[in-house]
Amino acid sequence: MKSLAMVILLGLVTTAGAAQIYEWVDEKGVKQYTQQPPPPNIKNVRQRQFGGNVVETKAPTHNLQQAVENHPVLLYATDCGEPCTKGRAHLVKRGIPFTEKDPLKEEEFDNFKKLSGGSMGVPLLVVGELRTLKGFLASDWDAALDKAGYPGAAAPGAKPVAGTPPAGK
Repeated sequence: MKSLAMVILLGLVTTAGAAQIYEWVDEKGVKQYTQQPPPPNIKNVRQRQFGGNVVETKAPTHNLQQAVENHPVLLYATDCGEPCTKGRAHLVKRGIPFTEKDPLKEEEFDNFKKLSGGSMGVPLLVVGELRTLKGFLASDWDAALDKAGYPGAAAPGAKPVAGTPPAGK
């Protein structure tokens, strides 16, 4: 029962800033938890500092971690204008971690040609072993990403995904 009272109290005192809690035993031997200091005659007072949120919410969800592990996303793009810009923005909006490569770089050229079937069109999206998509069409990209288990949108408060910077920058 005491632990339930502590959990309820902690839930009430967690705010945007840090909360300070005093833990002490009163004259009747009952453990007290308050935000105000106890009366001066109370000895053995413990002070605890709590942050605004005791649940870590910035880490990727388990489903996102599984999708990244099983079906990593690779984006071949250049400074091709609207299709490449919209493709990148779409992945960021959905919170999809991805690696971006420039197909014009010598070390990427052969692999890109193999994946694209010899075409030089960008963007080219590779979703693990599941799909390779030429060009940007949001509905096609969404279908492939959904099938791979990626979230439909970035989690609230999530940091933007860190892909490699756009090609040529």
